[in-house]
Amino acid sequence: MPTLYHELILKSADRSAHAVALIDRQQQLDYATLANATCSFANALNVHALARGERLAVYLEKRTEAIIAMFGACAAGGVFVPVNPLLKTEQVAYILQDCNVRVLVTSVERYKLLLSALPSCHDLRMVILVDDVIPLSVPPGLEVTDWQSFLTTASNQYCYPHVIDSDMAAILYTSGSTGKPKGVVLSHRNLVTGAKSVAQYLNNHPQDRILSVLPLSFDYGLNQLNTAFYVGATAVLMNYLLPRDILNIIRQEKITGLAAVPPLWVQLAQLDWQKTDSLRYITNSGGAMPQATLARLRGVLPATQIYLMYGLTEAFRSTFLPPDQVDKRPDSMGKAIPNAEVMVLREDGSHCAPGEPGELVHRGPLVSLGYWNDSDKTAMCFRPITPRQSGLTIPELAVWSGDTVRMDEEGYLYFIGRRDDMIKTSGYRVSPTEIEEVVYATETVVEAAAFGVPHPTLGQAIVVVALPVAGADTVKEKIFSACKQQLPAFMQPALVELRQASLPRNPNGKIDRKNLAAEFVHSFEATQP
Repeated sequence: MPTLYHELILKSADRSAHAVALIDRQQQLDYATLANATCSFANALNVHALARGERLAVYLEKRTEAIIAMFGACAAGGVFVPVNPLLKTEQVAYILQDCNVRVLVTSVERYKLLLSALPSCHDLRMVILVDDVIPLSVPPGLEVTDWQSFLTTASNQYCYPHVIDSDMAAILYTSGSTGKPKGVVLSHRNLVTGAKSVAQYLNNHPQDRILSVLPLSFDYGLNQLNTAFYVGATAVLMNYLLPRDILNIIRQEKITGLAAVPPLWVQLAQLDWQKTDSLRYITNSGGAMPQATLARLRGVLPATQIYLMYGLTEAFRSTFLPPDQVDKRPDSMGKAIPNAEVMVLREDGSHCAPGEPGELVHRGPLVSLGYWNDSDKTAMCFRPITPRQSGLTIPELAVWSGDTVRMDEEGYLYFIGRRDDMIKTSGYRVSPTEIEEVVYATETVVEAAAFGVPHPTLGQAIVVVALPVAGADTVKEKIFSACKQQLPAFMQPALVELRQASLPRNPNGKIDRKNLAAEFVHSFEATQP
């Protein structure tokens, strides 16, 4: 069985070379072809001196080259950084700078959007374009090549670098409660163990055909690929436009497994699922599925198993509720996934009693390597716990999620709320300060606060409350315009409200987002589908 991330493909190729590994629109690759392409890409990276542990970023929609680049980077001893294709130029540039990306794989269209920011990415040496055309404008010191030309530099013999399973394999960026996104560093062991664990409780097998709809920069989305490759199943890539497109491809490709987040399930539940009998299971994560949506899905998919799941990027996956428990406890997060322990702890590290609220803490081989180049934030979230076995002298680090939960007497977990001000919308964690920075940059407000409030389909909607600068006009319009230009769609405020007095403060003198959020808690009830 695989030990290193790229071996998810290579080992499946050894077992079933001619089984279909990947479907990308009209293109179909078997495991042997995908394994050879991965090794060729890794070889070319080694020729271009991508050193062990150096970073390769992929800024693309879901497509074959993105998969080859990610797994090829690991096969070359490097680290892949999947960048959400919805992010705007400034956000992408921040990621490239923050983790010192050496190689960027992208398209000509996206390259042109990034061109003005690339000179500030001082560690970037090479851009590989998946298109055949090379732009005329290239910043000094940067090599730009096309995909095919890059592959021709590979040697004929693949040489495995010396990598072990505790080495870095990927950095996934996720919003923090303050400031810019944080890079969560995942090891080969994290990724492979996560694939094994999820495949185990979903009962994945080589005949599965798993639809990849979610972004690969999202741990939940990436894991669809990982589980498929772990068992030698088929992964079907999709960059959908409308929910009905998903239904069509499920029918066309006879999809057996589908993962989505609550807002998408809300839309899918409204469709006509007749003649869709291939789905063996569906999964939900990224927030609680509305009870009405769950009921509709049970009605239109009576033979399909439904898994309700919870995960955090810092531990990849954490809990799941088995299908036979969905009717009994539909509001539960379930129990720990295989090979993980999930605890509910008090602030002093002691265990909460059944029913007592506490922080969800995850221990085991899925706990990541911390945040990239940020020892302070790492120390806050990755903390030692009391050893389970007496006599152990080396402390074990666990990840403290920041989520308040409770556990019933049977061991099932229930979500209560967030400890911090993070906004959870459309399956994404969004930093309120990142939105506030864009609002302040308009120079039309004295004070601003962004926060999340309950929304029946999004989980939370984003609200901005601001105190305008004296004499400023069209403030709302400027805020909406700035957010649209600088932030992806899932970070756009749904509502902007202006105040004529200073915003409320908490005892620490900071703007009290929770107090403000309480005023808007019922604002979106009328949007219930």
